[in-house]
Amino acid sequence: MRTVVGQQLSVGAARSIYARLCARFGGRPPLPGELEAVPDEELRACGVSGAKARCLRELARRVLEGGLPLEELRGLPDGEVISALTAVRGIGRWSAQMFLIFHLRRPDVLPAADLGIRRAAALLYGLPELPAEELLERLAAPWRPWRTTACLYLWRSLDALPA
Repeated sequence: MRTVVGQQLSVGAARSIYARLCARFGGRPPLPGELEAVPDEELRACGVSGAKARCLRELARRVLEGGLPLEELRGLPDGEVISALTAVRGIGRWSAQMFLIFHLRRPDVLPAADLGIRRAAALLYGLPELPAEELLERLAAPWRPWRTTACLYLWRSLDALPA
């Protein structure tokens, strides 16, 4: 849920919207059934867009119906987790990779489409433009099996840049 809320938003905006959403449920993330019962207007009042509200409802429905057994995802290989999550409308590869990194704590994930990672890699390697995903994959090959850690450092390096 947190990953869906944060899609295509700055970290600060995503954090703020997620906090308002959790505040709506007493300071905790809603359970799937609770989320399904909330009117769209209330989700929008928290800052959740219409498309994200639809995605969150689809996600909740899949979990409730057993089509997405979240607890079983921990035991699946990365590729199967990505396949299971991207089967939910509105959840793409980037979101699935963020789930792998921040929720399942997988050690070797490279979100090659992430603009922050691409920007940080361009600065690190002195590239004149953002690297394409294929180039980033090649540059990151030596980071295996710890590409997640490398990405965390790359994101963090952007925090040190002047605004």
